[in-house]
Amino acid sequence: MKRKVAALEKVDADLPNLQHKIRNDPLSYQQDFQAQFDQYASLRELFLQSPTTTDDSGVVRLKDLIDFVSHVADCYPTLTSSFPKDVSSLLELHHASLDAELRDKLVGSLVLLRRKDIIDSAALLDTLWPLLLNTPSKSLRELLFTKIISDLRTSNAKATNHKLNRHMQSKFFDLIASDPASPKCLWPVKITRELWKRQVWTEAKAVAVMKEAALSQDAKVVTGGVRFFLGGDQEREEAAAEEDQDDEGHVDIRKLKHVAGINKKSGKRANELKDAAKKVKRQERKKNAPQQLNFSALHLLHDPQGFAEELFQRHLQPAQPKVRLNLDQKLLVLQLVSRLVGLHKLTLISLYSYFLKFLVPKQPKVTSFLASLAQASHSLVPPDVLEPLIVKIANEFVSEASAGEVASAGLNGIREVCVRQPLAMTETLLQDLVQYRKSKDKGVQMAARGLLSLYREVGAEMLKRKDRGKEAAMGLRTGDKSSARFGEVAAGGIEGLDLLEKWKEEQGINSENEDEDAGWDNWDAESDDSDDGEGWINVESDGEDIDISDSEDEREKKAKAKAKAAGDGADKDESSKPEEAEAALKEEENRISKLATTRILTPADLAKLNELRQTAAITAALPANKRRRIQQQQQAAAERHNDDALTADQIEGLASLSHKMTKEEKLRKAKGDPEERNDHRSSTAKRKEQKRAEGKSTTNKEKARKKNFLMTIGKAKRKGKRSLADEQKIQRGHISRMKRGGKRGNMG
Repeated sequence: MKRKVAALEKVDADLPNLQHKIRNDPLSYQQDFQAQFDQYASLRELFLQSPTTTDDSGVVRLKDLIDFVSHVADCYPTLTSSFPKDVSSLLELHHASLDAELRDKLVGSLVLLRRKDIIDSAALLDTLWPLLLNTPSKSLRELLFTKIISDLRTSNAKATNHKLNRHMQSKFFDLIASDPASPKCLWPVKITRELWKRQVWTEAKAVAVMKEAALSQDAKVVTGGVRFFLGGDQEREEAAAEEDQDDEGHVDIRKLKHVAGINKKSGKRANELKDAAKKVKRQERKKNAPQQLNFSALHLLHDPQGFAEELFQRHLQPAQPKVRLNLDQKLLVLQLVSRLVGLHKLTLISLYSYFLKFLVPKQPKVTSFLASLAQASHSLVPPDVLEPLIVKIANEFVSEASAGEVASAGLNGIREVCVRQPLAMTETLLQDLVQYRKSKDKGVQMAARGLLSLYREVGAEMLKRKDRGKEAAMGLRTGDKSSARFGEVAAGGIEGLDLLEKWKEEQGINSENEDEDAGWDNWDAESDDSDDGEGWINVESDGEDIDISDSEDEREKKAKAKAKAAGDGADKDESSKPEEAEAALKEEENRISKLATTRILTPADLAKLNELRQTAAITAALPANKRRRIQQQQQAAAERHNDDALTADQIEGLASLSHKMTKEEKLRKAKGDPEERNDHRSSTAKRKEQKRAEGKSTTNKEKARKKNFLMTIGKAKRKGKRSLADEQKIQRGHISRMKRGGKRGNMG
């Protein structure tokens, strides 16, 4: 028996040597490989007859032979044609009873066969995916999860493998749809979220898988699907930023080669040079790669209205809930529903009545409910639906008896709702809430001022005359400021077109000018002349000017407002009012830019338009031009309200900054914990501590300060006794060494 074990150990030791020989000359060692392969087949048959009773030596021998065959299988494709199927069947049938090392070796062998292109990714994933769902071993599940992610990333590295992606996404979708209450559905959620984070899956099919997960009947699966829609895009951006940060830094290959040629040759320096060359190639490849358009998961949904309704009815308002969610999980679902409603401007009236019972200060995490309510508001929500909610917030949160944190949260919540739907506010309530700008609490004061600033722009007529401000009052007099009506959409246009028209007037360029034709010079996309083209057809009107810019009522209203602002109407004759109205109407029509409707913009015009936009943006950023800066801030805030999520910290406002310490925090500060006490050290001491934490050393000057005085006294005495000639000699030697490149003269 001892001789047999010794013989096996000798054969095992010869396997790596034989593997190396086969890789160099497969034909010469075919018989040796055949002998080892036959031994593998016999051991496999013995193992299949009694998997649980096989001794340790047989398992180790089988593991080594599987590893050997998988490494050289590409050298003998005919002999090893059944090997991948044998390994797969061994895993599928006996994964629960296999030895841990043998099981991991079988998985590694399949992955190795995939790298050698002996099997394709579909065959590998079809073997690993059922194992991931059915194995009871936690370590095996972690290994399979890693291998599946790695293979999908490798398959999509050079080009998107649409066939493989659709194959796996269909498996994930069918699993969740067929058994929504199974905890196994958590694995499709994890894999899809990781691949979305790594920008491997960015299409609508992956979003459909997560949509089905959010509608499942398992609490963890629902939470995973909802978290994907709320934070998956942010994770993807952070992962891309980390990759860009790793690739940052200029690498000078010439300098590295120069240093490697001068210094002593070593494997470490050679590896550093190879890594630097790879980094440069990676940077060039990333620089020349086309810009990838990554759409948000919320924008790739097929039916946002149906998804929001089903999500709300299934998890938030069920008659008989199929899945029990705690408060945090319900808040996540509510945030997703509100994001969908606000982003796509959906109509879900029953959602707003759901908020009524949660808008009380004693409700846990009430600021999250306020943030969700604000996200669910948009310009197409009927004002009479939001008005009861605003009134309840004002009654419950904003009062003289309320704490400062409560009142500021209520005012901030009301302001965020009114930013999206200003018509939900009543005039009486607005005038009452604005008075809190005189509060002694800083948070309440700032929240009330924010509400006042908002309605100076969107509804100044609802404020008292003393609260309107100079610009809003002047805008109301001239008719430039007027509150929007429900459902009204601002007319689109080309930004900065009036600047281009003004520039053309200053330069004296018109449509008849010859300089206008120069704008089409050097344009690549020139059209071909056709013989059967008859040119433009000039359609003459019947003498009637058609104005589609405004309705008749709006033109009359604006004309009356301008006529009223021109002077005191009481002192003028009634016969002059129609003339003034007509003049005001004509001025309004002339104000509207007709450049885009009367002629085609040339490429030169578009280039000049871009230049004028940039100049106007720079001018608006100057401190002297306050009005344009405020308009830009409001535009940025409007864009943020459309796309970005609203958090509970934004609702709390300054209250989160002026947080009062609890009893435990006061005790920790009194004991002098480093995290709680204020750091009054100098900037130098903080910098030294930071350098020590980063593992960096100190400078020579700092080290000399810490050296023992008795060790430096001799040098100080000698330095003080130097003569002028000795000092000059030392300085000349220093200059000479610097020119040579140091003592060794590396640059000489």
